[in-house]
Amino acid sequence: MLRGIDVSAYQSASYGTHGLSFVFIKATEGRSYISSKLTAQTKHGRDAGLVLGFYHFLWPGDIDAQAAYFVAHAPEKAGDVLAVDWESTSAGTHASNAEKDLFIRKVKQLRPHNRVVLYTNRHFWLTVDTTSYAGDGLWIADYVKAGHPRIKAKWLFHQYTDDPQDTDVANFGSADALRDWAKA
Repeated sequence: MLRGIDVSAYQSASYGTHGLSFVFIKATEGRSYISSKLTAQTKHGRDAGLVLGFYHFLWPGDIDAQAAYFVAHAPEKAGDVLAVDWESTSAGTHASNAEKDLFIRKVKQLRPHNRVVLYTNRHFWLTVDTTSYAGDGLWIADYVKAGHPRIKAKWLFHQYTDDPQDTDVANFGSADALRDWAKA
């Protein structure tokens, strides 16, 4: 299992990288938010030689515009991974299954040379999701032992804690295997 983290504007632009193979960085949300630390966090991860992923927090509605907004602001480099963060919004709403699926497909269409994955929590995966569509892979949040999420579906990334920060593992045998998958 490879170790990684995910960060947003709440974390430092110079997050710790020792022992990590990857980092997911929040890029955008809806159609109006861009992380104030996106550029600095990206540079820090690239300087450390990590595989980088960027994620968009999905809101319901205007999916084409959200996908365009995300790809316009997420750095564009071969080997970067793109992700949609699908969970409840601060307003207590969430994008529908159809909207989630459309967003993944639209981002894949706009960035055909990048992997596009779904991030969601165990509750959403088991009780809200009806399509099981996760694009190029599933990134599941379930706060249990690292690498042992309580789902039957195949997963690539597992967020297993948020204490003291969002910490993940990747289901790859080596950093080179992750890089090769990300570049495919």
